[in-house]
Amino acid sequence: MNILQEHSLRDLNTFGIPATAAWYISYESKDELYKLLSDEYFQECKCIHIGEGSNLLFLTNFHGIVLKSFIKGISCINDSENEVLLRVGAGELWDDFVAYCVQNKYYGAENLSAIPGQVGAAAIQNIGAYGVEAEALIQEVEAIHRRTKESRVFTHKECHYAYRYSIFKDADYSDWIITSVTFKLKKTADLNISYAGIKEYLDKHNLPLDLDNLRKAIISIRASKLPDVKVLGNAGSFFKNPIVSEEVATNLLKQYPQMPVYPLGEGQKKLSAGWLIEQCGLKGYKEGEAGVYEKQALILVNHGEATGSDIAALALKIQTQVKEKFDIKIEPEVLYIS
Repeated sequence: MNILQEHSLRDLNTFGIPATAAWYISYESKDELYKLLSDEYFQECKCIHIGEGSNLLFLTNFHGIVLKSFIKGISCINDSENEVLLRVGAGELWDDFVAYCVQNKYYGAENLSAIPGQVGAAAIQNIGAYGVEAEALIQEVEAIHRRTKESRVFTHKECHYAYRYSIFKDADYSDWIITSVTFKLKKTADLNISYAGIKEYLDKHNLPLDLDNLRKAIISIRASKLPDVKVLGNAGSFFKNPIVSEEVATNLLKQYPQMPVYPLGEGQKKLSAGWLIEQCGLKGYKEGEAGVYEKQALILVNHGEATGSDIAALALKIQTQVKEKFDIKIEPEVLYIS
């Protein structure tokens, strides 16, 4: 366990926001976590868990405890002819887990390659990309309650997964600290190449479609669309793609026939938040040190010394303009912390 006071968070959030935490505590095992949970001072403080800080925006210094898990390990708990169950420590880097799956010819996670963050955070956020969401692989989530120290296993159903959502995002479940996640992977080829850019990449580089090459394609596509956080601070997609009724989508298509629309079933459609923002003329827009990425309007960036409040103010301006132009409300995917 590592305990630091008045610790800078600049290198612990991918926006590179210059905030500090009253306390920063990292732990490497459930035993260390239990020890921490037994401390009365810890129980009295407000507390957040940050993972790799890739989906957070610090608006101010954090006057509490910032926790980070370093619980590692990938273990096989069931291995059958067609599938495998892997239990993964919440502190494992997500892309290290994906690389492990690809190296061992386990199918299912490859489209989620190169997404920053930890495994525990992926289970909370239900990360998704290129036609796949994490919840399709998640079987169960093990967690410990911060207040009661109860250990519980949540089934997939109990996690109530939806688009960029799990029950752990609700206030009533925010005291649960994830310690491991169990995933089900396939052992037979089942590759998702529904995203057009994948086939284009494979054809351009004359590569056959297989697990390794699909991962290469995803990594390359992401790198071409997303800025390197070491060069330009960002948190990836800042806004969720809005989900609207079929009627709303149909009416918008009458005005904007070129608008991307994705069917979800049950009378719902998903729109592209990036497209909506771009139509407002905000792609590449800059306000002080905060800006909209020039290659992808869904991404907000820190050009150097932007504060969390600067980024939040820009986000609000974007939300307002999208609402005025399309009568659509776009919501941040990034979690604001103050």
